[in-house]
Amino acid sequence: MSAAPQMLMADGAATLALHEDGVMHLTMNRPASSNSVDAQSMPVLLDAIRMVQQRREARALLLTGAGKNFCAGGDVKSFRDQGADLPQYIRVATAQLAQITQGLMRLHVPVIAAVQGFAAGGGGMGLVCAADLVVAGESARFMTGATRVAMVPDAGVTATLARLVGFRRAMEMVLLNSVITAEDALAIGLINRVVPDDRIEAEAMDIAREIARGAPLAMGMAKHLLWSGQVLPPEAAMPEENAAQVRLCGTADALEGLDAVIARRDPVFEGR
Repeated sequence: MSAAPQMLMADGAATLALHEDGVMHLTMNRPASSNSVDAQSMPVLLDAIRMVQQRREARALLLTGAGKNFCAGGDVKSFRDQGADLPQYIRVATAQLAQITQGLMRLHVPVIAAVQGFAAGGGGMGLVCAADLVVAGESARFMTGATRVAMVPDAGVTATLARLVGFRRAMEMVLLNSVITAEDALAIGLINRVVPDDRIEAEAMDIAREIARGAPLAMGMAKHLLWSGQVLPPEAAMPEENAAQVRLCGTADALEGLDAVIARRDPVFEGR
């Protein structure tokens, strides 16, 4: 039996735990509000992501939401309570949310999101679009939601969504606030897998553990190159790719990987 995970952070808004195999697990913990994000919860999430970045033993991050929904986006009640101060509140909130999604994309470890119920608004859709892999339950639903309250998508969704699903589909989702089923989300490339609802977290954890068994330097660099390749032209991306390959081939892990293939055994990567 594996040891209990080490709890690194336990806050009312989120928890962060480290498993012995290098998988870190960040749980949004506001189920009563469908894990909607607000001025109190966003700094907690940002601190957790920074903590993951600082842990050398981290090899993958599993991102989940407690309760029936993954994340319902921004806390609309807290928005409405601001009255005339809403623009200043939104200025700070959207900046924090952008830091969270950018932090996920720039993490040195792959991020696997496990989605149940609704992933909506800048919080929900932003986190989904910023994750590297997404596992969703059969009953999961996705919606951008911003234009129905006379705002625009945030959390980088206007930049990431079209790259994932294509311009026309992204425009339809944003302007019509279409509710996308899990099967449709899979078909358009928004997510990677659809599983039974009672298997969501287990399936996502299996993927995280498989990634954690891989070569961490290569996993992190591959992630970085793929995200960079979304914005760089090929003539700019290829030299960076070539330089990364030269750096990695001299590592102990690369030699271990080659030896393991020749010996027909499983490699043991140490991140060096």
